[in-house]
Amino acid sequence: MKKKALLKKLLLLLLICSNIGCDQISKSIVRKELSSQDQIKLLYDRLTLLKVENYGAFLSFGDTLPESVRFIGLSLLPLIILGYAVYYLLTKPHPGKVYPIGLCFVIGGGIGNLYDRLLYGSVTDFLHLNLGFFQTGVFNLADVSIMIGIIMLFSRIYKNKNRPQRLNTAS
Repeated sequence: MKKKALLKKLLLLLLICSNIGCDQISKSIVRKELSSQDQIKLLYDRLTLLKVENYGAFLSFGDTLPESVRFIGLSLLPLIILGYAVYYLLTKPHPGKVYPIGLCFVIGGGIGNLYDRLLYGSVTDFLHLNLGFFQTGVFNLADVSIMIGIIMLFSRIYKNKNRPQRLNTAS
């Protein structure tokens, strides 16, 4: 049983590292190949590649805060939360597969963006989606990873919430 638990933990860490790796490879390519003036239209102009350095958080929230406040709120606090999330993932039992996989996506995306912030002082965003009726801000693969993870976590919570409770008839 210990081997199975160890293998599960290794697979979860591999999933986190895969999320970080995909994010960092994509950002590295963007940093090398795109200037801040480039815009590459793809998919009938629905997807645009452009390089934006985001000094804030989601949708540049907090980019005008003083640097010390930004460091605490956007680097130090996320570092503590992500550290705890990894600890929680690896030490607590999780029913099913959806919850731990969703948590891996959130952690991997969070670490990918935190790595950028600590190393470069900003997060490199490069994707913009315009479907006419729906348009996003500029984002990156770490953001996609985080959103996929959140959707997985909420779907698991919603599924559990709507599941009929079994009565314990054993006395």
